[in-house]
Amino acid sequence: MDNNRGNLLVVWAKWQFNEVPNFLLGVWNNYIMFASNYFSLPILFKTFFSPWRKYRWRYPKSWDVKEFFNTLISNLFSRVIGAVMRLFLIVFGILFQIFILLAGSVMFLLWLFMPIIIIAGLLFVLIYQF
Repeated sequence: MDNNRGNLLVVWAKWQFNEVPNFLLGVWNNYIMFASNYFSLPILFKTFFSPWRKYRWRYPKSWDVKEFFNTLISNLFSRVIGAVMRLFLIVFGILFQIFILLAGSVMFLLWLFMPIIIIAGLLFVLIYQF
């Protein structure tokens, strides 16, 4: 008798409760890593107050009050725009991560409880059909 063969119920239980859940956890981890890399959350946090799209104006070489404050306001405005845009991306990335965690949890639990759900559904149909 081959080691891979055995009682059909034992083979099914091993597949249902060991092999597929491990596979689902791996897929779930891949989605989490994808979302983390796609939204680049660590980089967004590190560069939160950096100028948007590296738009930066150089200060004048000579002392000109008007040009100095014009450059200061422009650079400050670029940093504010960068912070606002990064804040939206961070919030959306965190919401997407939460969605992945919830969806993965639901799928994982549905898979584990699928045999009970199927049996309960069949019993419900058989009892309340007639």
